[in-house]
Amino acid sequence: MANTRTLLAERALLRAQAHELLDVLKEVLTTDYHALDVELWLADYRLTVLEPVIRADDESDRIEDGPAGEAFARARPTTAPDGDRTVLYLPVSVAGERRGVLSVTLDAVDAEITAELTDVATALGQALTLADRVTDEFRLARRSRRLTLAAEIQWQLLPSCEFHGTDVSLAGQLEPAYAVRGDNFDWTADNRHVTVAVTNGMGEGVSAALLTCLTLNALRNARRARLGLADQAALADQAIWAHHGGRQHVETLLLRIDRATGEVDAVDAGSPSLWRVRDRVATRIELDQQLPLGMFDSTVYTEQRFTLAPGDRLFVLSDGVSEAAAEDTAFGKRRLGEMLETTADVTVGEAVRLMLAAVLEFHGPNDLDDDAVAVCVDWHGGARKQPGPRRLE
Repeated sequence: MANTRTLLAERALLRAQAHELLDVLKEVLTTDYHALDVELWLADYRLTVLEPVIRADDESDRIEDGPAGEAFARARPTTAPDGDRTVLYLPVSVAGERRGVLSVTLDAVDAEITAELTDVATALGQALTLADRVTDEFRLARRSRRLTLAAEIQWQLLPSCEFHGTDVSLAGQLEPAYAVRGDNFDWTADNRHVTVAVTNGMGEGVSAALLTCLTLNALRNARRARLGLADQAALADQAIWAHHGGRQHVETLLLRIDRATGEVDAVDAGSPSLWRVRDRVATRIELDQQLPLGMFDSTVYTEQRFTLAPGDRLFVLSDGVSEAAAEDTAFGKRRLGEMLETTADVTVGEAVRLMLAAVLEFHGPNDLDDDAVAVCVDWHGGARKQPGPRRLE
């Protein structure tokens, strides 16, 4: 239970004006916790480095290096000595989505101080989310370089990139983060279902981003009208056809996971591939592939169903990942399934980060030739086992 000092710190952060947030943070930690130094680092869009916010003269740190990166990757506090002082590194997150790391230098650190400052870091994550609505300061801090206009559009379309519930966890990531074109993902959660959409649009640049914008908003409009997955696909199909007359289309995979039973309804309208990792073994889930959205007028879509077992992990991968794995490279020579299996012991957020980092590493220093999207979903609840996908009557 939070004590008075922690509650006052959290209240101060949540009441602070966006442009004063960092000043309030430093004042709270210096006055109430006798902090000797305070730094805030935000993860860049690519999730490869932590960018400094408070001290602009600092260089970014790779997430794989040092205690700050360890706190981010493992989503738990880490300490490191600094002479006769101790630096406490605290993950900054909101609703499970990792935003960055707060480092606080103190004369001494114990379990009580760590617990209190962990709560403060969580309040900071909430305050940063609110601040993003009124200032660009923290969005700019996450950029190691300028985004293309197409990428700007795509990132504005995204929901939170991580979600953690007691029964389900989810994370997704886009690459190339600073020049993404037509691929994207969307999700929503209510008390019964988690619904996921992964899209792979035609074209390049702004035209591809605008096509994705139309598609995702059509899917959201249908979903918020409480339509089923097949009708969501049909409505989006009609919207794309009405604007483009079949000249452009969007390959899409829609999933709706029953949070209580693990039953998954699916509409496969294109190329995103679906994998399941169960007991550390990765298996491709083959669905009946239907026409991409917008290819023909008034396409009729049908749902399929399969059931997850407790502990199952799902991966949805756009063709930018699967095609990279098929190339004659060091990455391609390692089976994609084997790479998915290596993520069994990390969180969903780390799983997608490591997957796309592997694609980038083997691709080289330049941006990918095609967009790559990875979405990872863990289901933790109890479910009945049911054999492979079947068509719903």
